[in-house]
Amino acid sequence: MMSTKENIAGSEELSGNQEIVPGTIHLVDLEGILNVQKDPNSKHNIILVPQPSSNPNDPLRWSQTKKNSQFAFLWFWAFMMAVTVGWTGPAYDVWVEKLGVTYSALNNTAAVCFLFLGLGCLFLQPTALKLGRRFVYLLCTVLGIISNICGSQANSIGLLYVLNLIGGFAAAPVDSLVEISTTDVFFQHERARYLSFFIFALYAGSDLGPVAAGYIIENMSWRWCLYFQIIILGAMLVIQIFYMEDTTFSRIGTDSFNLEENILYQIKSHETIASNTGKGLNPAADDKTEAVVTEGGAESDDGQSLDLSIPKRTYWQRMRLIETEYSDPRSWLTIWYRPFFLISFPAIVWGGLVYGSQMMWLSLIQTTSSELYTAAPYHMSTQEVGLTNLSAFIGSIFGMFYGGNFVDWLTIKLSERNNGVLEPEFRLWAMIVPTTFNACGILAYGLGTSYAAHWFVSVGIGMFLMGFAMASTGGICLTYVVDCYPEVASEGLVLMLFIRNMIGMGFTFAIQPWLNRDGVKLTTWLMFMLSLVINGSFVLLLIWGKDFRRWTKERYYRYSDPMFGELFKK
Repeated sequence: MMSTKENIAGSEELSGNQEIVPGTIHLVDLEGILNVQKDPNSKHNIILVPQPSSNPNDPLRWSQTKKNSQFAFLWFWAFMMAVTVGWTGPAYDVWVEKLGVTYSALNNTAAVCFLFLGLGCLFLQPTALKLGRRFVYLLCTVLGIISNICGSQANSIGLLYVLNLIGGFAAAPVDSLVEISTTDVFFQHERARYLSFFIFALYAGSDLGPVAAGYIIENMSWRWCLYFQIIILGAMLVIQIFYMEDTTFSRIGTDSFNLEENILYQIKSHETIASNTGKGLNPAADDKTEAVVTEGGAESDDGQSLDLSIPKRTYWQRMRLIETEYSDPRSWLTIWYRPFFLISFPAIVWGGLVYGSQMMWLSLIQTTSSELYTAAPYHMSTQEVGLTNLSAFIGSIFGMFYGGNFVDWLTIKLSERNNGVLEPEFRLWAMIVPTTFNACGILAYGLGTSYAAHWFVSVGIGMFLMGFAMASTGGICLTYVVDCYPEVASEGLVLMLFIRNMIGMGFTFAIQPWLNRDGVKLTTWLMFMLSLVINGSFVLLLIWGKDFRRWTKERYYRYSDPMFGELFKK
């Protein structure tokens, strides 16, 4: 059997001038000549990447209804876990008064949350690959309940640290595992849309959590913010146990693993036949070139029929607590350290830095809104401070559709203009708008409050623009990294999100001393320049992104071997 590297070398010879570079794939079959599975609901001959396997238990073969219903529940779970770590802004004033703590100390508890969000990615991702996504989601729901129970009993800052430590670790899958669950069930041309929905869940929880908390604190007490979460997470745990299915499914050795090489082989074969016969390509000549998968998961005559020797799982088999049949065969330790092999991949490091900077802007709003809006000249109540987050939430709704549906549409259009070939950098053209919006939003938020402008300047304009930019930028970064290195997507996301959360942690530790030293006005201008430099760095990837992918090609093919780095071979 040929190795992946040998297959690729052979494909490069077959493909003439078409070079195989990680992330460069055929997304659209313009000629209609390829014998691969395609999207039956698209008029564009979009190739399904990855290709569904013949296994009837493959999540890619789920019906669209089942995909969407499972996705909706996972979205709400991600939303609630984001609420668990992001609701506290309106409580800062109350805690300063009743618990005798300082704003700096409270910001430190938030920084601990970011630290354990990052550590959670490192430890929970390999656990999910070994024991199943479902096991980790259930575990984290239980940990979320425990963190809220601890926080509800706080009479000093000690238990607030516990709240953020356990809560941050429990919410870590929102940063990495839900994205992998998305790639388990949806195809490449759908990814930006669904990944953007999960980014929206993160920001929706961070924006709406404080709104609800403001009302609860004003009319009941801050402890009820935690009691309500315990009740909701408890109900969700029961539903999870009996409803949430596992999407774990290894594609190693399936047809999708070497899809691009197969496509290039077919193109070269058609070109050879056409040149020898003097006839053009006629897609109608072969009635098997339209390979599709139906919405219900049944197949057409696509050469990839269901393998009837594999029994379809029963309900109770699908509800197992631990998944071993389709889980990762490698050791837990190997999966844990493999993300660090990718530190030399510019696309992944760039994604982590840019996505991490979004945590800076989010942390800016969460840690300063209570302090800025309860003071003169605004004198807002706790409830009103919470309501300011609605502006960022509305912005994130628009950002979700821009970073999702629009980016998917743009990528398909640019791929069609590029002879059906997708380059991951196509997605980066969409960064122009969020880069501009974020810089303008920071100015409106910071300068609006420092010059005592009407609250609508900082809230209605500043927070709206920042919400739009954060939601859309996150989706673009995640999708770009997954597109660049699909065979190491899990490891790439873990490294990217670890970088992101370390940046968020450092900034949350630093924001209060920074504001105390430089004041809101100077801090705003410095963050404005940081925003332009960091978000605007997408231009470097537009120019050299493919060169970077070409430069990392050999390492990528080495690391794509799932057993690479395995120290405990059987």
